[in-house]
Amino acid sequence: MKRYMYPIFTILLLVGGLLAVTGTSTAHAAAMARSSCSLSSGTNTLQGTLGGANYTIAVPSHWNGTLALYSHGYVPASAPLLNPAPDAPDQLTAGKLLQEGYALAGSSYSQNGWALQQAFHDDIALLDYFDRTCGHPVRTVAWGDSMGGMITAGLVQLDPQRFAGALPMCGLLSGSIGLFNLQLDGLFAFNLLLANGSLQVVNFTDPTDELNQAEGILAASQQTPQGRARIALFSSLEDVPGWFTPTSPEPAPNDYATQEQNQYLAAQVDLFFDIVAMAEAEGRAGGNYSWNTGVNYFDQFRRSIDRQEVKALYQQAGLNLQQDLDVIQEAPRISADQSAVRYMEKYIIFNGDLDIPVLSMHTTGDPLVFNQVEQAYVSVVNAAGDASLLRQVFVHRAGHCAFTPAENLTAFHTLIRRLNTGRWFDMTDPDLMDQEANAYGPTYNVLPPSATVVPPAFTTYHPAVFLRPFDARKL
Repeated sequence: MKRYMYPIFTILLLVGGLLAVTGTSTAHAAAMARSSCSLSSGTNTLQGTLGGANYTIAVPSHWNGTLALYSHGYVPASAPLLNPAPDAPDQLTAGKLLQEGYALAGSSYSQNGWALQQAFHDDIALLDYFDRTCGHPVRTVAWGDSMGGMITAGLVQLDPQRFAGALPMCGLLSGSIGLFNLQLDGLFAFNLLLANGSLQVVNFTDPTDELNQAEGILAASQQTPQGRARIALFSSLEDVPGWFTPTSPEPAPNDYATQEQNQYLAAQVDLFFDIVAMAEAEGRAGGNYSWNTGVNYFDQFRRSIDRQEVKALYQQAGLNLQQDLDVIQEAPRISADQSAVRYMEKYIIFNGDLDIPVLSMHTTGDPLVFNQVEQAYVSVVNAAGDASLLRQVFVHRAGHCAFTPAENLTAFHTLIRRLNTGRWFDMTDPDLMDQEANAYGPTYNVLPPSATVVPPAFTTYHPAVFLRPFDARKL
């Protein structure tokens, strides 16, 4: 993961930041004084329900005119709707932004699960409600993490006129089809090599029972050298990183045993999304939206970041890697239901057309949404000719969305400075971002929920190629 700050343009950027906190809109401040959101001091928090979605709006008395619309991540379909709806990644980040004069808003969405269709509608409905209730913001920034990062990127693609900038964090920026096709590859190989073909990999009929079965197979496989080698192989077809715990050091490049152990830990989490979450999404799409027809798994393995690990573990286990790859390559393939594919194209794949500045942030060792999704996103942005509007920063840490409040705040303020100045300059320089994050002190340089103090870890990083790209250029 990366950190951002400002260097030789310090004076210019400090002025820009001051404008963001204070003088962006005197007229707007007067309008706020007349709105039902205003208080003479403190923060007015509004909570309620819109169209079946819970919402939270928080407006400080010294509102600077900027509204930050937060989109939260995936919540299992069986869970209750988030109440209260979150309006920021964590409470420390929210409190600091309110102190600085930013207004915050967030929706629970009217449904859980793969509810992008509902999230797009509910987020825009919340913006409309904010306009009616609190007044029109001078500008609105979209931000969110995990599935909420995907929703953030989707919002600014679908409704760019509503936003001034966007901050998708640890987002599923490969788009839905690329994401699910990659998950299919891992489950397809897992089923062939470890489950003896006993699992459904699409068109799930009893996903909970299948998950339990798959978890048992995974645990048993981890007990033998042959099983561990095959766990590494199916992980390699998704490019699962060999780093899992945020507070642990990254394993050495040749520490294959630790890398595989971390991939096993990741699989314990990922199997839920490969089976239960994919089954829930199939219900929304009306069928199977994933396919592996035409995929060359030899080529996919050759391009994997994990190939050296797999080769070493196969040699240690006395297994024939070529033979197992043959099994995967020659197995009957999966075709998609085209109506389901069209649903997923709508909710959502990316076309790379940016009308506003976008800053994305990702950990380098994300075991759930692999950092290669950032490569998929930048490739379509570059193809659309909008590279100047996108910056991507990385934090050198394991974990999904394992950002500190200081890192969240640094990223947010970097985007605000870009909006104020009209240029990126060197705002996303990792050393400068580390400096800014470090200045928040130990209170903000902690990893929720354990509150473990960690140093800022912005870094220069270039993701490997996403193995199963699918975007609007394919249409």
